[in-house]
Amino acid sequence: MTAADALLLGLGAVAVGAGALVVTTRHLVRAGLYLVVCLGALAGVYLVLTAELVAWVQVLIYVGAVVVLLLFAVMLTRAPIGASDDLDRPGWPAALIGGGTGLGLTALLVDAFRWTRVDLPEPGTAERLGEQVFGAWVLPFEVLSVLLLAALVGAIVLSRPDIGRPSADRPGPTAGGRR
Repeated sequence: MTAADALLLGLGAVAVGAGALVVTTRHLVRAGLYLVVCLGALAGVYLVLTAELVAWVQVLIYVGAVVVLLLFAVMLTRAPIGASDDLDRPGWPAALIGGGTGLGLTALLVDAFRWTRVDLPEPGTAERLGEQVFGAWVLPFEVLSVLLLAALVGAIVLSRPDIGRPSADRPGPTAGGRR
């Protein structure tokens, strides 16, 4: 076992452990922070695999933008950030389905490759990645940006109780033009 293999196993264990904590914790903000750890471990896996550009995109986009957007949405909507008592559903069906899926995928990969060595293609460059993202994948890239913008606008609308109410329900101006 090489050092890269040990790093991959360690980072994979951190990512799986943090991912399990994301879905099992009762604290919403802690789930977001565990998600940061999980995505950071995945960025570490990309670094070990010498995909530095993908690792930094992972950190900038997912850790830096999506998780922050998630935490801002929680804070803007005034959702309860403590432990939620309404999350009392049993976890064994999800664990059974997740474990069965993991074992099935493991058996499929072992059967498909039979522990043979696979030759890697030539490493990609940032130029080739940019050509793909902004050439063949430009429409999904733009749709994702519009989706994130809609989520942010929706969070702002949900956080403002005065938006969407009829004008009769809104408090009117008092003397002096102030509310």
